[in-house]
Amino acid sequence: MKGDWGKAKEFLNIHPGAANVRITNRLETALHIAVRAGHIGFVEEVVKLMSVSDLERRDKSSNTALFVAAASGITRIAEVMVKKNKLLPGLRGNKGVTPLCIAAQKGHRDMVWYLYNVTAAEYLNQEDYIGLLIATITTDLFDVALGLIQHNPELAILRDSNGETALHVLARKPTAFSSKNELGIWEMFIYPWIYVEPVTKCSYPSGMSKPCHCDTNQAFIGLAGRLWHAIQKTIPGHKAVCRKKLLHMQAIVLVKLLWDQILSLEDAQITDILRIPSQVLFVAAEFGVVDLITELFQSYPDLIWRVDEHGRSIFHIAVIHRQEKIFRLIHDIGAHKDMIAAYRDKNNHCILHLAGKIATPNRLNIVSGAALQMQRELLWFKEVEKNVQPLYKEMRDSNGRTPRMLFMEEHAKLMKEGEKWMKSTASSCMLVATLITTVMFAAIFTVPGGNDNEKGTPIFLEATSFVIFAVSDALALFSSVTSILMFLSILTSRYAEEDFLRLLPQRLIVGLTTLFLSIAAMLVAFGATFCIVLSQRLAWIAVPVAFIACIPVTLFAFLQFPLLDIIQSSYGVGIFV
Repeated sequence: MKGDWGKAKEFLNIHPGAANVRITNRLETALHIAVRAGHIGFVEEVVKLMSVSDLERRDKSSNTALFVAAASGITRIAEVMVKKNKLLPGLRGNKGVTPLCIAAQKGHRDMVWYLYNVTAAEYLNQEDYIGLLIATITTDLFDVALGLIQHNPELAILRDSNGETALHVLARKPTAFSSKNELGIWEMFIYPWIYVEPVTKCSYPSGMSKPCHCDTNQAFIGLAGRLWHAIQKTIPGHKAVCRKKLLHMQAIVLVKLLWDQILSLEDAQITDILRIPSQVLFVAAEFGVVDLITELFQSYPDLIWRVDEHGRSIFHIAVIHRQEKIFRLIHDIGAHKDMIAAYRDKNNHCILHLAGKIATPNRLNIVSGAALQMQRELLWFKEVEKNVQPLYKEMRDSNGRTPRMLFMEEHAKLMKEGEKWMKSTASSCMLVATLITTVMFAAIFTVPGGNDNEKGTPIFLEATSFVIFAVSDALALFSSVTSILMFLSILTSRYAEEDFLRLLPQRLIVGLTTLFLSIAAMLVAFGATFCIVLSQRLAWIAVPVAFIACIPVTLFAFLQFPLLDIIQSSYGVGIFV
């Protein structure tokens, strides 16, 4: 396990045949153990001592050492063994899985590329190829999946052991289609500046070679191009953004390739693929995979009329699972939206009733705080309400409830939790604001350096630091008082349903903003006071104090940043634009 070849060699010199002996309860040889431990040098030396047939020895699970190497992902180890025995890639392991497939299931890109090129075609059957395609999609190896589809187009319509096609698997992978909207602030900022070479459709006539799409624009030439390439590499988060952008582009191309093959079938066969074992459209709508749905709609517009077993369209599914990207597509179908919005399910629920139901926990928790979750639910209800005929606002379901009645019933608990959360937040913040007000009010009457006994004016009245102190003290005082008033108004609010939509979030925004300003101004006042007191002997102290004062302000901003999501929904364009 330690990879000490020196001691192992001494032992093997005394016991020449020990390299091929099974030495564990799992019937593993020294090669199996060295491969599992990742000792490349040890493996190279052991392989030299073994015959071609010895490399085919299996452990208790019927796995060869190459199979173990494929699972570990260390390509160099696989190269050493395959170089000596070309038949190893064709020897199946546990449950009849090939080394190539296990490497794909583990997501080892380099290993997959290598094993695909050294595994003879006669060792792989149709089930292996479709299993390999599904595994590469599942583990985000889209470059490999693209090569497989372009080399074997018929894989697009084949099903795996679960009866699913590659399109079914892609429909459940929203992370593969995530765009810059799902990135952090910094990643979103650098996203447009990171160039990723477009993924092209090409063929692989005699096998697949490893492509590289993440590079700088080839239009940049000469010194300027090389300089931009070097600068781009030094940007923090460059690799993560580049990878996400590349995965997104590869996923879109993969969907196009798969859908092109499916469109070549008869209508009945297309319907069969889209409906069995699960309905691709509705799965994609549930997970918010808008790129897949858009691609299917563009070439097969009749899909917008499809309904599930409950009589619901993809827009109904989008409302149930709160997928705003999918629901926004309803504006692209023109007058058809009135007919689709009129669909009712088995409980006589129209699309507005579905908006009245509370969201699933995974979608409800994408925003923090019960009050903000309530606001998001109200935004959804209002948006759907704008897209249905006035008649449906008063339509009753099988239990005699209108959409508004259903909304109030479903969200009663969330409203109570929202009220509790809002009051708790306001109380905590108001306490901080009160302390700041107290300190800042007292500070202006006990100015640093004291007052002139004859005139009664501050001794450092003419100093720049004192002016900064006075202004920042006043700003902190007024901001904290404003913050107190805002949080007090939140505590005394009536907490009606509509208040969660605009009134309460707006007051919370003003309260948090003024509290932040008061904290920042208080630290500026402290820094100015510090400079006044120590300016005679430690003039250099101003710079480090200024930097240190920025730490709590920055920390407060980052800690409260999740709450500031309400700015967009309260003052911005909203989640549906």
